[in-house]
Amino acid sequence: MTAFEVWAPRAERVRLDLDGDVHPMTRASEGWWRVDRAAESGARYGFLLDDDPTVLPDPRSARQPEGVHARSAVHVLDPNRWTDAGWTGRPLAGALFYELHIGAFTPEGTFDAAIDRLDHLVDLGVTVVEIMPVNAFDGTHNWGYDGVLWYAVHEPYGGPDGLQRFVDACHARGLAVALDVVYNHLGPSGNYLPRFGPYLTEGRNTWGQSLNLDGPDSGPVRGHILDNALRWLREFHIDALRLDAVHALVDRTATHLLAELADATTALSAHVRRPLTLIAESDLNDPRLITARAAGGYGLGGQWNDDFHHAVHTAVSGERQGYYADFGSLATLARTLRHGFFHAGTYSSFRRRVHGRPLDRALIPASTLLGYTCTHDQIGNRAIGDRPSAYLADGQLAIKAALVLLSAFTPMLFMGEEWGARTPFLFFTSHTDPVIGAATATGRKAEFAEHGWSSEDVPDPQDPETFLRSKIDWSEPDSASHARLLACYRALIALRRERAEITDPWLSGVEVDYDERQGWIVVTRGPLRLLCNLSAEPVRIPVTGATVLAWVEPEFDPVSGHPTLPGHCFAVVEDPPRDPIVASPGDTGIAGIR
Repeated sequence: MTAFEVWAPRAERVRLDLDGDVHPMTRASEGWWRVDRAAESGARYGFLLDDDPTVLPDPRSARQPEGVHARSAVHVLDPNRWTDAGWTGRPLAGALFYELHIGAFTPEGTFDAAIDRLDHLVDLGVTVVEIMPVNAFDGTHNWGYDGVLWYAVHEPYGGPDGLQRFVDACHARGLAVALDVVYNHLGPSGNYLPRFGPYLTEGRNTWGQSLNLDGPDSGPVRGHILDNALRWLREFHIDALRLDAVHALVDRTATHLLAELADATTALSAHVRRPLTLIAESDLNDPRLITARAAGGYGLGGQWNDDFHHAVHTAVSGERQGYYADFGSLATLARTLRHGFFHAGTYSSFRRRVHGRPLDRALIPASTLLGYTCTHDQIGNRAIGDRPSAYLADGQLAIKAALVLLSAFTPMLFMGEEWGARTPFLFFTSHTDPVIGAATATGRKAEFAEHGWSSEDVPDPQDPETFLRSKIDWSEPDSASHARLLACYRALIALRRERAEITDPWLSGVEVDYDERQGWIVVTRGPLRLLCNLSAEPVRIPVTGATVLAWVEPEFDPVSGHPTLPGHCFAVVEDPPRDPIVASPGDTGIAGIR
């Protein structure tokens, strides 16, 4: 027998439609309705509320073979298909993340096709694969943040069985899996949850109505989120969750939803005996998110650090528009490298108010902050989805890589970044409702017009070509024009893996010197010094040491021993010297690699 249950507190009558046969359901406590019926795997079902003849999909549907507007399908993962009994997980400290979009990572856009590319990530030195949301959404392709049936896995990617195969294949290769999940809003098409109960409030955020986390009948809504998060971790063996835009979660209860989720995740981690990590995306710069529960925080394991992205990107690129306005100087970059947040009780001109709070560097390790120069947001939320490789020289890309990979933060790459991919990553949708599709396209153009981009330059997110253009070109890594940058990434990752000074998670061990006028910055990690020349002209930097790794071998003054770096170049030096990093044979063009 299969237990069918649904929360519908306002309904006077609820019936189960199972393969066309209608069965009455019994009201239980707190607005739950239940019935037991024999059902084979794949059987189609839905719920009828009161006298409405519309069959609605299950809010906790495990599978939606015909899309989010259709009936749900009975589905249970086959536990015998798992081969990862020996998997012990990966802690956040010492990890290297790699963010990808399943639909755009390969031409096929499926979990199975992505499996065929995992060996590239292993060879690169990646330890955690972070996939953008795969919950069920309307249409065939989307970024995934318009999910409406959070328990189901998007069918065109391969559905729940495909995700199971993907996670199992990652674990077989020593790769942990992080999943991006969205609990701050629901998508505009296919959202039937308000028909069942008060899932939403009248309040709104940037993307739609807010979830009812603290109002009347909010308990089952919170349970809907908590159970969903634990389902990914328990049933799909996911190792970490990236929690989208947690600043949009409005919760005025004594125990914030995030703290409750952290407690539940800690308990599950103890049960499954492997690390389980919650990573927030937050615009608050609030250390409470990543402060331990015992110290009065929410107890999340990590957080994306946009301040670090902004500091690196503006210093290298020179861009200053929008939220980049307060960034760009080497002083800003140095402060962020040493303190984690730049805005930490400081005035933000973009927000026109004081923003953030300082991290306690003795309490919170830098490894709880993820550092990056590319993400789906930072590329895809540009008008034409252009990557830094479209407007920066390879030497500048190498400097960015060095600043991230040799920082105290947990580094994260975005798919294709490691070879300087030339394909854009655009914002794409495939809403089946033409009204919603047109409104999405119009809104996108208006949003960028406010930031100075011509609306004519903004691709239509509903155009299938917008999606196709965003797919990775896997012929690029094999080409000579990309080989040098790829070798550089591999060498930097190898150096990070070899040297304990680099993975030391405490910001108190980071020293930074810079010359704003000449355009150089030096980051010291124990005996290692990362020298970066962000200017286009050669500069002499007043340090000594022997080259460990360099984009271009510096010239050392015979008297002072100070190196001169060419424009747009980095070098890693050490005093006393050590043997250089050894990579695979071949003419890579990266100094220090033999």
